This record gives sequence, C-alpha cells and structure tokens, in this order.
Amino acid sequence: MSVPWANVEPVFGNSAQPGREAAAGRTRARVVGIDPGVSRCGYGCVDRLGSSLRVVCAGVIETDPAEALDIRLAQLFSELSGLMEELAPSEVALERVLFQMNARTAMSVGQAAGIALVCAARAKVPVSTYSANEIKLAVAGWGGAGKREVQRMVQILLDLDELPRPPDVADALALAICHAQGAAARDRERAAGVIS
Repeated sequence: MSVPWANVEPVFGNSAQPGREAAAGRTRARVVGIDPGVSRCGYGCVDRLGSSLRVVCAGVIETDPAEALDIRLAQLFSELSGLMEELAPSEVALERVLFQMNARTAMSVGQAAGIALVCAARAKVPVSTYSANEIKLAVAGWGGAGKREVQRMVQILLDLDELPRPPDVADALALAICHAQGAAARDRERAAGVIS
C-alpha cells in the first residue's frame, strides 16, 4: 500500500477486496485500530466480512522526540487524517487509558488519543474505545495476556505469515480484531432477532 503522508511506513499490507461475498448480503466493515502514542502511534486496518477478518495494512506513525510537542501533535494529526482519508474506515477502535503508573506517559497517550478522536470525528467515523484488558480478553482469551501472547494470537486470527511487529502494530491490530469480533457477534444477534 502506498501512503501519501510522511513518516508512515506500512509494516505489511494487502490490497485485495472482499469480492462477491459482500454482494451476498454478508455485513462488511473496515475497522482501523489505533494504539495511541505521541512518539509511536500504531495503526492496524482490518476488513470484516461476516465473521471473517482480513488485514488491509498496519504500521507505526513516529514523531521525533527532539521536536516541540505542538509540532509533533500537528504531525500526528496530519498523518492520522491522511490515514482516515486513504483507508476510509467505517469504524475506529481506540485504546483508552484507565490506569498508568507514569503520569508523563499517561499524558502523552491521552494527547495522542485526543488527536485520533478528532481525526475520526472530522472523517465522520464512529469511535469505540476499549481497555487493555478488554482487548486481551477478546484476542487471547484472558485479560492478563502478555505482549507475546497477543502478538501470537493476532498472527493466528489474521492468518499472518509472521508475528506482527513492533508491538504497537500488534496492539493496533488487536484493537481492530476486538472491535470487529464484537460487531460480528452483534450482527448475528440482530439477524436472530435477539437485539434490534
């Protein structure tokens, strides 16, 4: 996947389209997961067709820690806006910070999450937020899973040839999977008349 914005280098990508299944009435959604951070912001895009998932692309947006914070946030805004425009997601999944030992890290993650929320809002894309424990539970089966376990489960669930790296990418893809699986379950319940 070619990207028109600076400092965003996809780690891997797949440009294949869902094909005939979408025409057969299966629900299709494109979910972008965002693992927020000012220095390193992971993103992962997954297409959901019914209950099947396919990775579209994933990567990391990096900003230079030597630059002033306002410049870095403006760069993150520009690059996330470009990502929204290029990928045209139907939904965004964002990790929310519930607790952080380091206040400086928590502030940085919060600032990056705010930028991601604004970019999604400007693109008119709904955002759902998930805690780290919710993501780990959805992807690995328990909320205490480690980084390596999450990477391995993302690899398995998306049928990737190798572990998604760096961890920012694995976390962003895990967010997209967490949201997409929940949406697929809601679609099944809606079709069965369990929910409206």
